Amino acid sequence: MEKTIAKRRRGDRRDATLVRDLDSMHVFMPIMMPSRADNEAFIQELVDMSAVEAYLEQKNAQNPEYKYTFFHVILAALSRTIEMRPRMNRFIIGNRYYDRNHISFSFIVKKAFADNADESVMILKYDPTSEKSSIDMIHDRICDFVYSVRTSNKTDGTTDILDTLAKAPMWMRKLIIAALRALDEHGHMPKDLASEDPYNSTVFISNLGSIKLNAGYHHLSNWSTNSVFVVVGEKHMQPFYNAAGSVEVKPALNLGLTLDERIADGYYYSKTVRLLKKFLAEPELLDIPAKEELNIEY
Repeated sequence: MEKTIAKRRRGDRRDATLVRDLDSMHVFMPIMMPSRADNEAFIQELVDMSAVEAYLEQKNAQNPEYKYTFFHVILAALSRTIEMRPRMNRFIIGNRYYDRNHISFSFIVKKAFADNADESVMILKYDPTSEKSSIDMIHDRICDFVYSVRTSNKTDGTTDILDTLAKAPMWMRKLIIAALRALDEHGHMPKDLASEDPYNSTVFISNLGSIKLNAGYHHLSNWSTNSVFVVVGEKHMQPFYNAAGSVEVKPALNLGLTLDERIADGYYYSKTVRLLKKFLAEPELLDIPAKEELNIEY
């Protein structure tokens, strides 16, 4: 991440560092199993959100106009989790493993909740050196983007690029995409295009709860470098067993995580999910400035 970017060496990309300490099995794995979409692992977690609900109530009492939401908390928790579990920011392209040198999230913002409403893509970069807390950084950047999208006719950079390419004839579109795919495999995707590509992010996240849908499986893409897709379901009331064996009904939601299984093993994923759930169980940890290192048990 930005905290520890090493000097660029031969084989590195502009946006990532070549992984050079792989064991022999992982050296051959991308050659034997080259397709990201054929190497998906899906994890679904039911998360108790009662601590987050109480946290948001307190947070929004201080800021009633631009409210903090479950989505902001989940993004901040994912940011801290990925910073502490760096293999989750790894990707495979051109049969090689790379460690991405930034943490970023892509998601869709609708200008209005209507069938024909336009959509914009937001690509949010998390800054681990910021004086701000993780939650405040995420909240402020999303609020600024959503406000600008919903109060103007301006489109995002991704849409502008696609609108331009869509005007070309079909044979030219195919040729352009083939050329861009080849450039990306060798780390030479034009910087302006790479920075506007939502599939060039650490996590592509879909907040289905905002449109009253539950979380479920979503595929990965063989295009670009995205290795993690997260789906956030709708908040609902759910019975949980407590330590005494009795049932308590609490607010909860489902998280669906689709992962490229080649970038880490099951044990690494298990600890990652435990850490993510710890942040959601203790969301006050997200108020600590991003630049401060966290030493917590999980």
